[in-house]
Amino acid sequence: MKINEELKNKVLKTANKEDVKFIRAQFTDINGVLKSTAIPVEGLENALEKGIGFDGSSIVGYTPIHESDMILMPDPSTFAILPWRPAPKRVARIICDVYLPDGKRFEGDPRYVAQRAAEKAQEMGYVYNCGPELEFFLFQKELDAEGKPTPIDHGGYFDFHPLDLAEDVRREMIFAFESFGLTTEMSHHEVSPGQYEVDFKFGDLVTTADRVITYKMVAKTIAHLGGLIATFMPKPLFGINGSGMHTHQSLWNIKENKNAFFDPKMNREDALSENAIHFIGGLLSHAKALSAVVAPLVNSYKRLVPGYEAPVYISWAHKNRSALIRVPEYYPGIEKAMRAEFRCPDPACNPYIAFACMCAAGLDGIKKKIAPPEPVEADIFEMTPEEKAEHGIDSLPATLADALKELEKDEVLKEALGNHVYENFMKVKRKEWDEFRIHVTGWEVERYLKFA
Repeated sequence: MKINEELKNKVLKTANKEDVKFIRAQFTDINGVLKSTAIPVEGLENALEKGIGFDGSSIVGYTPIHESDMILMPDPSTFAILPWRPAPKRVARIICDVYLPDGKRFEGDPRYVAQRAAEKAQEMGYVYNCGPELEFFLFQKELDAEGKPTPIDHGGYFDFHPLDLAEDVRREMIFAFESFGLTTEMSHHEVSPGQYEVDFKFGDLVTTADRVITYKMVAKTIAHLGGLIATFMPKPLFGINGSGMHTHQSLWNIKENKNAFFDPKMNREDALSENAIHFIGGLLSHAKALSAVVAPLVNSYKRLVPGYEAPVYISWAHKNRSALIRVPEYYPGIEKAMRAEFRCPDPACNPYIAFACMCAAGLDGIKKKIAPPEPVEADIFEMTPEEKAEHGIDSLPATLADALKELEKDEVLKEALGNHVYENFMKVKRKEWDEFRIHVTGWEVERYLKFA
């Protein structure tokens, strides 16, 4: 458990200068739910050097009660002051790695899964970069008469005031994002009523996963302070588009200091490198198993259905957004931005394990030289089953249960997750599916009660 002395001293100096009184040490459970414990600033130096003890048996996907002692080791590079807390006596946060009392890393820490995946990429000579686009809904806090959430407006894609009523909320979110070092690139109304997207700049695997949990924390907090609910639930309302987390991915060649997805010597119109083609092949070949990790809720598969612009067909394209993977068309000047957009993830996933598995799938494609099929530029949503079969287009799993069966067969993703995370993830998700399977829904009561 080594500590960077320069960063440690910088954090201590900043905390003193900014009159910080409390530090929130943060980490996630296996589902990606943010966990936190607060310590007074007087204990910050000791925490940075020796960690903070906690009970791991109370965290979903961690350890049983007889092996519960764990240590949170703060990462000083993630220190940031919470802008919504009052001054003086301010509050800061810091993201932690999880260790065992003997000084070894805890295998079940999702952030450790991400760090291992990033190291695997570096061993192959690459930095794995990703840029997720998180969509979310803003609802009134009170449910309507039917017990359903009420969107705060009726706007659509790129609409402006008065149809877009979240301008001020997103503005406050963006100011808060900046306090955490998130560089915002775009903010707009999405397709559905009350649905929005604020995009931030891409980064390496672990940094981007940290940013995702920060983004969700900020969005939920700012919405709450404004009397609203921000949710990253994939499909909160029937009959409208759900929320996705399209993830743009690329590899940076460390030795050559360039984007490994661009290669004009391949004489391809799209200028994709051999590595890019095989990376896409890896994502497609592991897509069914990946869905369990990147779309991990029962509710995720209410979004992944034809008819709502959600990608359910395992294919790739350039212009075609009905495909699972989209590669933006090449034009001179975007060499550094060459990337593949994986479109089935949703923002309810744990970003640490989701990005780790996407990275592992793509790298497996490079290792095994997996060639994807030809790109499909036609609208797959309009194809007949016979036409899809002719193009060799398969579909993602239709339910969480089906996705878990695919993950169970995928040795590459199981290795990326590690035994502890894989086994606990499967246990937690199978339980979730079973609870849903036996639950009697309102739809069933309405449909069958009088006629059965």
